[in-house]
Amino acid sequence: MAGGVIVNTGGGKEYPGKLTLFVFITCVVAATGGLIFGYDIGISGGVMQMNPFLKKFFPEVFRKKEDDKSTNQYCEFDSQLLTTFTSSLYLAALVASFFASTVTRVFGRKWSMLCGGLTFLVGAALNGAAQDVLMLILGRILLGIGVGFANQSVPVYLSEMAPAKLRGMLNIGFQLMITVGILAANLINYGTAKIKAGWGWRVSLALAAVPAVIITVGSVFLPDTPNSLIERGYPEEAQRMLRRIRGTDDIHDEYRDLVTASEESKLMRHPWANIVKRKYRPQLTMAILIPFFQQLTGINVIMFYAPVLFQTIGFGSNAALMSAVITGLVNVFATFVSIFTVDKLGRRKLFLEGGAQMIVCQIIVGTLIAIKFGTSGEGHLSKTYSSFVVLFICIYVAGFAWSWGPLGWLVPSEIFPLEIRSAGQSINVSVNMFFTFVIAQAFLTMLCHMKFGLFYFFGGWVLIMTIFISFFLPETKNVPIEEMILVWRSHWFWGHFIADEDVHVGKAETEMSNGKPKSDAI
Repeated sequence: MAGGVIVNTGGGKEYPGKLTLFVFITCVVAATGGLIFGYDIGISGGVMQMNPFLKKFFPEVFRKKEDDKSTNQYCEFDSQLLTTFTSSLYLAALVASFFASTVTRVFGRKWSMLCGGLTFLVGAALNGAAQDVLMLILGRILLGIGVGFANQSVPVYLSEMAPAKLRGMLNIGFQLMITVGILAANLINYGTAKIKAGWGWRVSLALAAVPAVIITVGSVFLPDTPNSLIERGYPEEAQRMLRRIRGTDDIHDEYRDLVTASEESKLMRHPWANIVKRKYRPQLTMAILIPFFQQLTGINVIMFYAPVLFQTIGFGSNAALMSAVITGLVNVFATFVSIFTVDKLGRRKLFLEGGAQMIVCQIIVGTLIAIKFGTSGEGHLSKTYSSFVVLFICIYVAGFAWSWGPLGWLVPSEIFPLEIRSAGQSINVSVNMFFTFVIAQAFLTMLCHMKFGLFYFFGGWVLIMTIFISFFLPETKNVPIEEMILVWRSHWFWGHFIADEDVHVGKAETEMSNGKPKSDAI
């Protein structure tokens, strides 16, 4: 008997309604907030291996790369200033997420998206026109503020707009847009690297304005979610919006539960103080550990350092960029697997399968690199051997793309009650950004010192997180957000933290037996 609990879909309410065209379009528009995050992840590594960019901003790295052909391959790009270019964005996003929490709660989700898009737009302009490292990093900081606001609001918006039975599919639209952004950046880098005049990197960085304009303009036309309208004191508008997004007039049960959740949230004036209470321990634990684990899968080693990584292990410059394009394509298409299965198979099965797949691939890639480069860093990869390295990296990326990639955003966005939802999502984003910053800042140095063992390091963490999911994450598919407390109450471990009097979900209390909903333990 493993540790998880699966709540029957019949154990929670099924509100009337369907997936309307209006909801689908609004969710697609909102999900484009993921483009700015994805584009930045994909663009950084490609720009970092363009010689004109290195020569202008990081001349020491350029000289080391050009003059010392016999240098240890693992240490070729090791530079704290160079990694600060990448990682400064994530530190800014971390800080911005706390301010975004207040904007999201007080003014609504759409205005947080608008703030994110506008700030990202300014950052893109600064980066494209950068004349020195200070201007470059200032632009990155503004990009980070934009990412912090978008990542705070978009997953919550999607989870609140979507009907419960399709929440997973629509929420993963955010991750899909992240992967599209990464792929677009890889393709743009591949093209701009061929510009002989040496200003291709400016085009790559400045084109971040395109996804920024998309989310900025899109957010102006987005409607507010019923949850946000009720929370901010607009009950009539909330009812009209609920009828429109559900495609039915029979919205009384869902509306009543939203009002009940809102009334309870108003009793809680300080969500940041209350989120540490015992009854919220399950959600708080997941909001911290899921983004922490997501970054320790090692995916960002592949994504925002992909061209540098491939060039480091023996690929030529163009081959490195093309390999990054290939992994970007795999990332996009594998995300569709999650979109079409997450509400059928559930979150747990995708987490567990993806975890097992990533562990195997990390071990194989680490071993393949160890065989050719050992600890000296001296070696050369044949085309056949290189193909095997790319193949297993692609299988690894696919495993991430249908598990920890989308679910790392979906699960935290759907588990918090309204009274602490903005604070909880802020914690999720800030933890994610903090460890993205740590990995981004430390990766090139870690590669230099840990060598091929770095892949075993991440593989070990994937093993730990897969075990954690197996024992401590209950299944949340098809459960209405405002009834999610029943899932935690019925869990073998988390149920000890939630008292019967903490469970207030409208009629759900009458559906409980001995204080717990019907469930099937695994």
